[in-house]
Amino acid sequence: MRKAEIQRDTKETQIRVAVDLDGTGKASLASGIPFLDHMLDQLARHGALDLDLDAKGDLQIDAHHTVEDIGITLGMAMAKALGDKKGIRRYGHAYVPLDDFSGRPGLEYHVDFRRARVGEFDVDLTHEFFQGFVNHAHATVHIDNLRGDNAHHQCETVFKAFARALRMAVELDPRAAGSVPSTKGSL
Repeated sequence: MRKAEIQRDTKETQIRVAVDLDGTGKASLASGIPFLDHMLDQLARHGALDLDLDAKGDLQIDAHHTVEDIGITLGMAMAKALGDKKGIRRYGHAYVPLDDFSGRPGLEYHVDFRRARVGEFDVDLTHEFFQGFVNHAHATVHIDNLRGDNAHHQCETVFKAFARALRMAVELDPRAAGSVPSTKGSL
């Protein structure tokens, strides 16, 4: 069981965090800071981990100690829940646009092609392809080509990265149990 509970008390804060790394995205949050609770709800939901947090801090001064100590306590609980770390993937990465398949079309497109054509293909049409896609899939897509000297390769990497991100976004998540992946309950 990859679960842990940590109680951390200082002169500035009293924080209890319980985490289940193999949860379903449930969260019970009481940080005293509504926006932080909202962000931690996102962490639990989209990280598919269960998170229970109760924090009391010197909010009359400001939120600094409470936010920092919640980060410390959650980090301690995470390390304890991971145990000897056997079997974990170890590496993770994500590049997350705000809306993805939430029904709000949007395209952030930043590709500086090194030439205007690849064979007979006008590379400006790449933007038109993705604009058409986002408008009719009701999706938000961010496309950034970070580097490249060959327009053929630039275009190819854009489509490959899009394919990987699309695959990841539409893949069924066995841990989601058929629920909608949103803290709102709908997309």
